[in-house]
Amino acid sequence: MGADAGFDMVPRLSKGVVDRHNWKTFIELLQEKYKDDPKVENKPNYILFKAGEYPMLPFEGHKFLRFSSKVTGSNAEVTGVTSYIKTVKRVAMVYFGSRIHYWSELADNYGVYDWKEVNESLRSYEQRDEPEIPTTIAAFISGNDPIKELGIPIFETKDIPGKGRGLIARFNISPGTRILCEKPIFTSGPMPIPQLQVTLAAKLKALPKAAQRQFLSLHNNFPGKYPFSYTFKTNALPCGPDSPVGGVYPTICLINHSCIPNSHNNWNSDAKHETIYATRPIKAGEEITISYDRGGPANERRATLKSSFGFECDCRICSLAPSELQASDARRVQIQSLDDAIGSSVRMQSKPKDVLGDCHLLLQTLKDEYDGYAGIHNARVYYDAFQVSIAHGDQARASIFADRAYKARAVCEGEDSPEAKRMHGFAQKPASHRNFQGCSSKWKTTRGMIPKGLDTEAFEKWLFRV
Repeated sequence: MGADAGFDMVPRLSKGVVDRHNWKTFIELLQEKYKDDPKVENKPNYILFKAGEYPMLPFEGHKFLRFSSKVTGSNAEVTGVTSYIKTVKRVAMVYFGSRIHYWSELADNYGVYDWKEVNESLRSYEQRDEPEIPTTIAAFISGNDPIKELGIPIFETKDIPGKGRGLIARFNISPGTRILCEKPIFTSGPMPIPQLQVTLAAKLKALPKAAQRQFLSLHNNFPGKYPFSYTFKTNALPCGPDSPVGGVYPTICLINHSCIPNSHNNWNSDAKHETIYATRPIKAGEEITISYDRGGPANERRATLKSSFGFECDCRICSLAPSELQASDARRVQIQSLDDAIGSSVRMQSKPKDVLGDCHLLLQTLKDEYDGYAGIHNARVYYDAFQVSIAHGDQARASIFADRAYKARAVCEGEDSPEAKRMHGFAQKPASHRNFQGCSSKWKTTRGMIPKGLDTEAFEKWLFRV
């Protein structure tokens, strides 16, 4: 029968301008690379690789799910299909990064999509259902970075009624797209307001005039005696979770809040810059938003936002009808309660199965509250599930949870973020975690004991020990 290997696109590409152009550029690069290769043929609607089981790449990226073939047996060896798969995968990762999910049955790894879904996508290659991306648009969008070649980003800064300045998407943006990264104008740690005013005055004086103007143009929610201090406090983002050090940014600090944001901000401690990644589909003309709040029901969120930032939140969630807002509040309270219960070290040691059950329920509640795009929240829950599993010696489940945490992190922070790389390491070597068998070895398994052939529902039941 042989073993398959290849890569899946997770999540699949949209029909948006950015995804379409990136796929078009990816296809054109491969066409140029293989233009003299007799085994690579351009069909009307796809590229055909006449090796192994003849894998294909469609010209319409939203149809693509998988590029794969049998990689064992005489046919695979003679035709060199493994080399094609590895090369195409490397090129795809340049354009699509963490969305490229490589798998090989030789290493007991499997694709994300089932074969019925994959075969349906392959059949759809035969007929195109949309025109090519306009050349006038393609000329302005970079294939590897969401900054257009002429220096015009995929967003624009606009005055938004009731909010001041904000960022508006110029094109459709897919989840996992890096919208922006910036180094801070400057950073500062916590100190009394008068001392902070003196410190910031000295920092500002040392900056170029352009950077000074950028800082002074930012909103100050507490105008008065200490303008530098309160401009900083109004705008500063922590340089990492729970970091006492904050930074201010010329563009990122213009991004407004939503209780159901479409983007995520993250401090990359390796690169020393802040990144903004799309966490859900953003339509052209839609405002780009991040979350300023720490969760909880609407009345608590709105009170905190009013006292800290001076605005009444009227986002999509806070503007719901009373009955719908009550349901949202109930979910938010449940999210906090489950998170607290999962964080109990006593329960992780004495009732690990219950904790996994709470993780399962929390993921579903997050899905309901965030319309299926819980982003960084999912990454944290999967890491909690990983820690429970590995603390009791279960490397099989732990590797799956770490891989899911990695994928969620990569969408929200990029695959180069330190936390994404750490999760990827645990997915490959779960026993390297410091808490391996720290509670018990009663769930002891190896990575090779992940069950095969289960459908999605059965696999999830196995995974969460339901």
